[in-house]
Order: sequence, then structure tokens, then C-alpha cells
Amino acid sequence: MDTDANSREHAEERDRQDPLRSFRDQFLIPTKADLKSRTLATSPQQKSESEESSIYLCGNSLGLQPRRTPERIQSHLTTWAKKGVFGHFVEHEDSALPPFLHVDNVAAKKMAPIVGALESEVAVMETLTANIHLLMSSFYQPTKEKFKIIMEGKAFPSDRYAVESQIRHHGLDPKDAIILLEPIEPSSSIISTSQVLTTIDKHASSTALVWLPGVQYYTGQCWDMKTITAHAHSKGLSIGWDLAHAAGNVELQLHDWGVDFAVWCSYKYLNSGPGGIGALFVHEKHGKVDMDAMSQGKEGYRPRLSGWWGGDKATRFSMGNNFLPIPGAAGFQVGNPSALALTAVLASLEVFAETDMKAIRTKSVDITNYLEELLLQTPSQESSNPYRILTPSKPKERGAQLSVLLEEGLLDGVMAELEDAGVVVDERKPDVVRVAPAPLYNSYVDVWDFVRIFREACEKVKTKRDEGANGSVMAKGGKEEKGWGLIK
Repeated sequence: MDTDANSREHAEERDRQDPLRSFRDQFLIPTKADLKSRTLATSPQQKSESEESSIYLCGNSLGLQPRRTPERIQSHLTTWAKKGVFGHFVEHEDSALPPFLHVDNVAAKKMAPIVGALESEVAVMETLTANIHLLMSSFYQPTKEKFKIIMEGKAFPSDRYAVESQIRHHGLDPKDAIILLEPIEPSSSIISTSQVLTTIDKHASSTALVWLPGVQYYTGQCWDMKTITAHAHSKGLSIGWDLAHAAGNVELQLHDWGVDFAVWCSYKYLNSGPGGIGALFVHEKHGKVDMDAMSQGKEGYRPRLSGWWGGDKATRFSMGNNFLPIPGAAGFQVGNPSALALTAVLASLEVFAETDMKAIRTKSVDITNYLEELLLQTPSQESSNPYRILTPSKPKERGAQLSVLLEEGLLDGVMAELEDAGVVVDERKPDVVRVAPAPLYNSYVDVWDFVRIFREACEKVKTKRDEGANGSVMAKGGKEEKGWGLIK
């Protein structure tokens, strides 16, 4: 079928050729009526209205709910109701879930392929920031000579807070102990790999740790983790990665790259639900337990903040006071993880297990390229777009997200127009819209429809820029009153 590459028919044809197209049906996509309703119950009027799906391009903020999630959650609740404490140990023929006691192991097994790790190198536990603290308590061991942490200047605020508090915990001053990576060009938001390597070279003699993002949350830039990790190691430095926007988004090979440690959340591209459980990676070389050393009264394992759930399963319920860690990442667990939260992430990991990250990334590159191509087109040779894309253009230097910088004063009005049209994207004050086509549930038609609506919104708001009273529907619902713009 020959179609105009700029037409909706062309997008429909690309959807028909998409090998992952069936995965869309495995997710619950809010309808436009759902988004506008002030109640969760469906009214008779809503039932009679069109069930047209919204255009949801916000998986970088909160992924959509897999259809199987309610089933898995209900199965968990039924087990709790019918078995009580026996639910920790009893398997059931009619349940896809493991006993409560083993659900964390199953989650680690299913999570490991997504980040390119050995099963033993992954633990699904806690939250992202809590895991930063747990792992930095082990990997940040400052000395008088080597006490600095290299990190990016525009890191997600929670990362900055965690790093500063870790530094203060060791009696140091963050002003002296943090080396910030900032863009060299004032007009750019991108930090090049060469700049990172040069900074490591310059400060290696006084640095104790390198801490960076796999994908930068604001710009969508994907950092060259393999090269940077190898370079840090060549200078004798440990390196950790925040993979909040990378896990489930880009291909990762944490084990093969020799990454020391990493953390991530599961509610963005991994679709576990708001505030879903986090996860961490510890390379096998750091998770070894030396039984001979322990038998001689030595510690025999990497220092850490310990808790009973990280202790040997065989002796966990013996209630002894001699901590024997589980080898690998599981030994960094602290408390009993929420089986309910683990059940939610397992539902999504089951979907991922039906494909692989190579296939997901292949579609992601293609659909994001398509989004970029449509956005970069101009209405005419004489006109220009009232926006520009901050995200790097090279596919290997970005994930699914494109960050679009609007002309000053357009954001609130454009967001209001998008939301009124049933489009869900993410904003960053004062002028950035983040658009992220998630390959498992977004279609090429989603992208085409978004760009058409977005262009119309930009033109309309630009024309009326000085007429005032522009504001998003989210703001009317209390978003800004509750600080949601900052939270997002």
C-alpha cells in the first residue's frame, strides 16, 4: 500500500506492520470520557458517549495499567483471605502467583533480563531513593584524599538530596564534596560523553564515587553507560547509575558493562502503578560472601546497612543474631518487601516476558524517530515552529522521550488544549513538554494524532498569547495547588 508519509493512513499502515501491535490490547488505556469525568463510576451518559481512547504519551511519568494487574492483585488478596499466614508457604494450582515468601525471588528473576543482569544481581525492593541510600552506604566510603562525588548538575532533586545527605552523614560539606557536570554551551541541555570522561580524569585523584543517570529525566538524553563505566573503572573509581528513566526503556547490559550498582523505580516504563516498588542491581563481584573469612571472625562480605530479609533464607526464621547475607543483591535487602507491591510489578513483568528488550527498543527507536520527523516539519517555508526539541537527535543518545521546549508563555495554554482533546503528556515548568511513546501500548496513529493536535494547540495559543486566562485542566483539578508540577 502506497501512502503519503505524512498522512494518517501511513500511520495506520505502520501500525499494521508493527510486530508488537497486539501488546496494546494488554493495557487499560483511559478513554477521553474517563479523563474528563469527576467520578470513577461510569454514568449512563458516559456509557452512551464514544469510548474513544485518549492519546496517552506519558509512560515516562506513569505507565498504564496492564489488564492482568487487577486479576493478580485479586489473586493475592484471595490468598491472604483464605490462607492467612499460610499464604507465605503454600502454592496453589489455580494461581499464577508464588507464595508470599518467594515473590521477591520471582520478581528478581523476571526483572533481570530487562536490565541485562544475572538473576542474583537484582533485588526488587524498597523505593528508588531508599535504595540510593542503601547502596551509597556501601559504595560511598570517603577518605581524607578521596571523598568527592561526581554527578550531574540537573539531577532529579531526590538524587541530589540523597547525595548531599550521604556526604553530610560522613561529616563532610557538600559544597566541597560534590563535582557537578553542567552543559558547556549555555543554549544546550546536553552533556557529552567526552565532557564526562574529561571530568573524571580531572578529579579522579579526589573522587570516591561517580553517580549518573542512565537517561536524563528532563532532556531524555541516554548516557553512554558502557563507555563511562569503563573509564571510571580505569581510574579506580566505583560508579552507580540511576535508571529510573532507563529501565524498560532502553537496552541495558549492566552485568557485561561491569556496572558496580544501580537503582530504578518500576512505575514508569515498567507499569507497576503509582509509587510502585523499586529495584536495585549489585554486580556479582560485590555480592560475594566469603564463608571462610566469616568462620575466622572476619566480616566476609561488603559492608552495608543490613536487615533480616537480606539474611540467609535457610536460617532467616531461626532468629539468630549472626547476620549471614544472601550472596548477591538479595543480601542488600533490609525488611520484608510488600507482597502486594511485588504482585503489581509481577503483572507487568509477565507482559515483558512475552517479548524482549531488543524488540521493544527496536520499535521505540522507530516510533520516536517518527514522532521527531513529524514535529520537525514546518507549516511552510516562510514559517517556523514555536518550539524546538531538546533531546538529542541520534537514536542511541535518547530513549522513548522527546523533550519539546516551547516559546515562552505557551505552556499552560498548550497543555489546556491538549488535555481538552484527550491528550496526556508531561510538562516541566516553565516551557517544556515531555512526550514519550511507550512501544508496548502506543501506536503510530497515537503519534500522528498527537502531532496534529499539538500543532493546532501551539498555533491557537500563540495567536491568543496575550489574551490571558490560559491554564491546564490539571491545574483546575488542583495540580498546581498541590505542587504536582514540582512532583512530576
